[in-house]
Amino acid sequence: MNLRIDKWLWAVRIFKTRTEASEACRKGRVLVNDVQVKPSREVKIGDEITVKRPPVSYVYRVTGLVENRQPAKNVPLYAENITPQEELDMLKVQKGTLFVQRDRGSGRPTKKERRDIDKVMEN
Repeated sequence: MNLRIDKWLWAVRIFKTRTEASEACRKGRVLVNDVQVKPSREVKIGDEITVKRPPVSYVYRVTGLVENRQPAKNVPLYAENITPQEELDMLKVQKGTLFVQRDRGSGRPTKKERRDIDKVMEN
C-alpha cells in the first residue's frame, strides 16, 4: 500500500486538515528519517517522522498505514509518539511564561498595553 505523508499525518490526527499537513511539508517542518520531505513522499512502517511545531519538535514512529482519518482512540495503532521528554518539558516552560498578570477589574488593555503584551509574547 502506497500512502502519502500528508495523508498519514492527517489520518493520525497530527494535523487538523490535510492542507495543513501539506503546507507543513512544503515549509520544511516535516522530516522523515531526518530528511525534509514533500507532501507526496510515501510513508513506510518503521519510519521516524519529526514534526516541528515551535517551540517543540515532536517525533513519531509509523506503526501502521491508514488512509482514512481515525478516531483518537485508534491513533496508537498507527503512530507511536517517541518525542523526548526534554522537548515536552520545553512546552511546559513556554506555557508558564506566556501568562500576563493583570489586576482584576482593570478592564481591557489599552492600545499601548496591548503592544507591550504582544512584544513580550514575541520574545
